Amino acid sequence: MMASISLRNLKRILNGWVILSVIGAIMALIPSLYIFFGLFDKPNENWQQIKEYMLFESVVQSLYLVVGTVFFSVIIGVSLAWLVAAYDFPMRKFFHFAFLLPLAIPPYIAAYTYGSMLSYTGSVQVFMRNTLGVTPNQAYFDILSMKGAIFIFSMFLFPYIYLMTKTFMEKQSAAFIENARLLGKGQLHIFFRIVLPLSQAAIIGGASLVAFEVLNDFGVTKHFGIASFTATIFKTWFGMYDVDSALRLSALLMSAIIGLFIMERLLRRRRRYHSATSKLNPLKRRKLSYLGTAAAIFVSTVIFALSFAIPVVQLLVWAKWTYQDVLNSKFAQLVSNTLLVSIVAITVLMLLAVIVANVSRSLNRSLLSLAATKLILMGYSIPGAVLSIGVLALFISLDHQLSGVYSWLGFGSSKLVLSMSLVMLIFAYVIRFLGVGFNAVEAGFDKIGNRYSEASRTLGIGMTATFFKVDLPLIKGSILAGFLLTFMEIMKELPLTLLLRPFNFETLATKAYQYASDEQIHQASVPSLFIITVGTATVFVYHWLGEKKSR
Repeated sequence: MMASISLRNLKRILNGWVILSVIGAIMALIPSLYIFFGLFDKPNENWQQIKEYMLFESVVQSLYLVVGTVFFSVIIGVSLAWLVAAYDFPMRKFFHFAFLLPLAIPPYIAAYTYGSMLSYTGSVQVFMRNTLGVTPNQAYFDILSMKGAIFIFSMFLFPYIYLMTKTFMEKQSAAFIENARLLGKGQLHIFFRIVLPLSQAAIIGGASLVAFEVLNDFGVTKHFGIASFTATIFKTWFGMYDVDSALRLSALLMSAIIGLFIMERLLRRRRRYHSATSKLNPLKRRKLSYLGTAAAIFVSTVIFALSFAIPVVQLLVWAKWTYQDVLNSKFAQLVSNTLLVSIVAITVLMLLAVIVANVSRSLNRSLLSLAATKLILMGYSIPGAVLSIGVLALFISLDHQLSGVYSWLGFGSSKLVLSMSLVMLIFAYVIRFLGVGFNAVEAGFDKIGNRYSEASRTLGIGMTATFFKVDLPLIKGSILAGFLLTFMEIMKELPLTLLLRPFNFETLATKAYQYASDEQIHQASVPSLFIITVGTATVFVYHWLGEKKSR
């Protein structure tokens, strides 16, 4: 009897949705396993040289870069979040939106732009020499350094911390702040003794995203000549043509990131604060004095100018000079290639995200659903250069396994088919950004709850019919947000695309990188502006959806 009950429960749980969810989790896990097992392979003759002359420097450089960027990003993001959440001043709504816009500019594009602007022949120094009659000290304009890289990352990644912290301050910490105000506590006391401790979980969450983005970067560190871990992986793969050592380096970096991910989760779990009441009132903003208003507008304007307005204006000027040389049939092919891989990857990605999120909800956070969720979220925390190694190893292994089929089809037994196709790149996109789409869909499911779907299931309607008739109309806004966010991320992605694209296949991101690498910075402006335009539109729609939900 117990066996029949277990079999009946198994049949009830195992349906098409669950099976597809498990397949998605396995897909996300396999490339990581290929990377992890690279640690146990016997090192080749190059590894001793890499370990002796490259490994330590790449660890130190990456650590310096991450710590410096997180430190300044937290200062900028938390300060702006407190300013916008707690105070009312002219143009506050504009700056709330404007502080999200740096997300539309990939850091590698910002690096090319600022590097050229501040060079000896760049617009800033030329203006100072020709117009002001001043010959500046070159040391003050040397941005191609570690300090310059930290500046670039901080200015264009702080919105991760700003958005998460501001949302928490406005809702979760409002009651505590209002109570402190009623007790006559000053603003500095409230900020340092109440706001910062309460916001630790949000700050740590945003800081971890910033750290993952820095570790994922290749364009900034390559252009600035910084020997980061990702740059070392590229150098080992393409400079030394040593995939095995690149796999070992990737395994070391992935192990460090998993440790960072676990530590971040533990820190956030220990820093949870709950309101004493289920009713969360929004934080009441206070008006600033005239001096405070002037200071707030000045600081906000400077941050907005440095993180968005100045690089965009400079790119527009360069685009005016070069658009006739760049906008041709080859550029149309670039746009077509970018849209092709993006739309195909997003379609597969969002389908999997919806399936896993729906299964996770229907199983009431069971062990199976939690395991699938963690595996899917892990992909976004793994740098593109690392993930690409695992995906490449997986697809080369598949090609070897299918060599008999290729021979039967007339391709030859040693032919590489899958590992030389767009299938590999699209698969990598899906694994890398599945967590982004999943988070958006899961937020939609959390908002509507289970009452409508449970009522539908009680009436005898199946899981699939319930989703299309009940759930889909209610979460379509969340699905749209997930679609837009993943589209922006894929458009910006550089390391993954550089490593896994088929021969002679270019996207807007790789073309901008190629122009910059060839010292054709002005020509890089046109593809860069296309990426920024899509990112800005995405940020605008995402902001509009967020404002609509809060009403």
